[in-house]
Amino acid sequence: MATSAARIDGDATVLGGVRVRFVRTLRLPETGTHPLPPGLGTFPIRRVEDYAGSVPPEWLAKGGVMLPVYLREAMWLSFSGTVEPSALQVGVGKVCAVSGRPWSSTLGRRPQNYLVLPRQPWLDGINSGRGTVRQFVAVPLGLGATVEGQVTGEETVGGVQLQAFGLGDAARRAWEAERAAARQRTTAAYGAVGSALPAPGGPPPAGAGAPQTRGGPPQRAAAMGLGAGGSMRQQVFQDDRPLTDWAREPSARTFVHLVTAPQWRQITGERPPASPVDRAAYTAAGLPWFDYYDEDAAAVDLAPADPLRAVKPVGDWIGDDHEPWQAPGAPQIKPLGDPRPGRPVADGDW
Repeated sequence: MATSAARIDGDATVLGGVRVRFVRTLRLPETGTHPLPPGLGTFPIRRVEDYAGSVPPEWLAKGGVMLPVYLREAMWLSFSGTVEPSALQVGVGKVCAVSGRPWSSTLGRRPQNYLVLPRQPWLDGINSGRGTVRQFVAVPLGLGATVEGQVTGEETVGGVQLQAFGLGDAARRAWEAERAAARQRTTAAYGAVGSALPAPGGPPPAGAGAPQTRGGPPQRAAAMGLGAGGSMRQQVFQDDRPLTDWAREPSARTFVHLVTAPQWRQITGERPPASPVDRAAYTAAGLPWFDYYDEDAAAVDLAPADPLRAVKPVGDWIGDDHEPWQAPGAPQIKPLGDPRPGRPVADGDW
């Protein structure tokens, strides 16, 4: 299967059957282990090629998409739209966020270098502990604070890399047969239900896919990557399929450039999102936090990645966080259980 172009659909990046949203969130303290912080809305995302006159030339060579982040702003990745099983690779500065190994164009199992969808509903950080991850936090390159810098000793790539794989032909046929048999069993037990479901995500907002012409002169390359923040309870699930079930070639891939807020305005002519909400104010308002941990799946949680276990938090590099921390009360922590096509995104050499 040839690799196809990724697309933007509203606030999501679409790679084959996978929809990835980048979600703004509260930055956790770098000590202790915490429940999953709430989302504060999605980051706006734009195609790099729509701003050919104002993005750095290096970005045009890589293609992909871009989104605005503030220094030390935290984020998590939300996955949806996945009915058919998919394998998704996530890189931070071309370091695998699951295995801690260098970026690879192929799926690997020793160690596993991908997420299994839809089993994995989201990823909040790097796989650095048994049943926990360390939060994704945006930091500039050049200080050594990024995951890329600490694992490889260099900071030359930055950003986030995404690559999705679908099932191979034989595995897809077997999966489709299983679904057909399950539908027949459901129909026999409960009767046919003839409701039409809307397309995932619905139509994009007006003008979401239109070319953009605003923006100033070309900018110097923004130097932002992802470092490690506080620890939270989240499993990274082990694949229970044989590696041969997956296609050899990715269905789609894209490079996600992280833009500073001032550069976002200069490149796009758009106002960047407001700075992140103060943690104490959010907790004081009584808004929910979340706990997603599958006790039955403890045996299939991936072991912590050795290269990522040693990654130090960004506070060790750029100073302590002096913002006061208010831990959420127990009633605020909520337990959780388990479209129209947009315009393709250019892919380049990265």
